[in-house]
Amino acid sequence: MKEFLKRKNIIFSWKRYGVDCLGAMAQGLFCSLLIGTIIKTLGQQTGIEYLVTVGTYAANIAGPAMAVSIGFALNAPPLVLFSLAAVGAAANELGGAGGPLAVLIIAILAAESGKLISKETKIDILVTPFVTIFIGVALSSLLAPGIGAAASSLGRLIMWATDLQPFLMGIVISVLVGTALTLPISSAAICAALSLTGLAGGAAVAGCCANMVGFAVMSFPENKWGGLISQGLGTSMLQMGNIVKNPKIWIPPIVASAIAGPAATCLFKLQMNGTPVSSGMGTCGLVGQIGVYAGWLNDIAAGTKLSITAMDWFGLIMISFILPAVISSVVGNLLRKIGWIKENDLKLEN
Repeated sequence: MKEFLKRKNIIFSWKRYGVDCLGAMAQGLFCSLLIGTIIKTLGQQTGIEYLVTVGTYAANIAGPAMAVSIGFALNAPPLVLFSLAAVGAAANELGGAGGPLAVLIIAILAAESGKLISKETKIDILVTPFVTIFIGVALSSLLAPGIGAAASSLGRLIMWATDLQPFLMGIVISVLVGTALTLPISSAAICAALSLTGLAGGAAVAGCCANMVGFAVMSFPENKWGGLISQGLGTSMLQMGNIVKNPKIWIPPIVASAIAGPAATCLFKLQMNGTPVSSGMGTCGLVGQIGVYAGWLNDIAAGTKLSITAMDWFGLIMISFILPAVISSVVGNLLRKIGWIKENDLKLEN
């Protein structure tokens, strides 16, 4: 059996499944849902309908893109790799808010199953895709709804937090939504499902920005400008593989979330009155900031806000960029000095 598994390149290891697959999946998510959302938002703001169409197409294939990326990380043979597109579509759709996590688990199982049967029969072109897709879709039906329900439980915790007074609510929502943004679940889907707007939406934006900008800035020594842009305007999920290897690297962004959240709700009164999905996007393509701005315009049109003030802009910039960058850098440097974060712990794979 060991020789058979070795021949099939099936290696049961935490690094392969918890680091390599997570890192690849984050890139697949970026090349579909995240870049699609950025393009779509750009089209909406400029009035260019073609960009909206392009962005919509890209965002709609998030499941297949993630699954194929995972298959690539597992060195899946071509017939297995291409069959994972259908598996990813099923897992992502049935997983709801937990779609990315469902894709991660189910794509790994389907890919390894397909690799077992690959090139073992004379009708490989029929058998391998059939086994991969059949097992993947069956597992999606069995597992994905439960994974989605687990992700939604985080949403219920967020709704509980909205009933707290603004200071505590700011901390809890900022930390929870920021954490969801970095984890392989969809913070945007959770915020959309909960219609998270107002002060709670502002706290969610703060948490997302704390993770994205926080990781981007404190990992600059390892990843330079490419890492700054890919994390700061893309997704902090790119760090999930490194978080698995050393969870301590998550401390600075979480501390930044816990500080930026109440600053947003109590000090700057930052509200997200744009579309709820923007609350869970952070600085990804500046969708969160555009959502706040759109909310200001909505409030002015509704007569609940007179104008956009200099303090509004100052608060948005502080919460979105300056506080996350400064706090994460300070805490990150402290952890480097005491040895909790070592050289290349934040290094992204090219």
